[in-house]
Amino acid sequence: MSTMTSAWKLRRSRTRTTPRTWPSRDRLALPAGLAGPFLAALVLVPFRTDVSHTNAALVLVVVVVAVAALGSRTAGVLAALSAAAWFDFFLTRPYETFDITASADAETAVLLLVVGVIVSQLAARARRLEVITVMDAAHLSRIHRTAELAQSSGSADTVVDHVRRELTDLLGLRACRFEYGTLMGQPPRLHSDGGVTVGRRSWDVDTAGWPEGEIELRAYGNGHYLGRFMLAPGPGPVPPLQARLVAVTLADQAGSALDTAGPVRRG
Repeated sequence: MSTMTSAWKLRRSRTRTTPRTWPSRDRLALPAGLAGPFLAALVLVPFRTDVSHTNAALVLVVVVVAVAALGSRTAGVLAALSAAAWFDFFLTRPYETFDITASADAETAVLLLVVGVIVSQLAARARRLEVITVMDAAHLSRIHRTAELAQSSGSADTVVDHVRRELTDLLGLRACRFEYGTLMGQPPRLHSDGGVTVGRRSWDVDTAGWPEGEIELRAYGNGHYLGRFMLAPGPGPVPPLQARLVAVTLADQAGSALDTAGPVRRG
């Protein structure tokens, strides 16, 4: 018994004294998350009266995505916080303070933080799949527009309709509709990793194209299922994985809006 007790104490001692080690990629990404947005904002200082705050925010979002692609979600979130802080400090009046006098600038700073966190999640998801993360300006613009609408609109239905139109354009769909809170049947499903399943079977969408019929893309808010977008593919080629990951992110934004405000209509 004494031998077992000693072994147990030794294991506890090792658990307490073993320092936490960060993954090697975070040893670079975490400092980059702090310094990258600072340096980017500093570069923009000479142009801050000529560049719109929206464009400046998008530049900082690109830095956040780059950090998240290099490191982990933690590094991406840290970069988003850093970007929002230095945007406030260097690029909004009064300059070189953490005060914001204009409500529009405050909204842009909040949106920068929200979008930065969202795209850092997307970048981490893409990195796990060992693909190039979302850096395309058009994709970033879609995510930014949706986040801005979610902040300003009092109706979740407005956000859902906006996402439905964005998905139609992004994925080249013939049609797209939204079903509130229903899970009828077992249609093919577009998942959070950009993959597609038919029933319980994985479907190689890049090789075989879209499966027949409508494809569901579920919307969750705070971990709760709230509805699904039903995608009717168009005749064109299947969009690349990058676009499908953006589609999942847009659906997540719609789910967050539904969870916060609740839909006005059902069905």
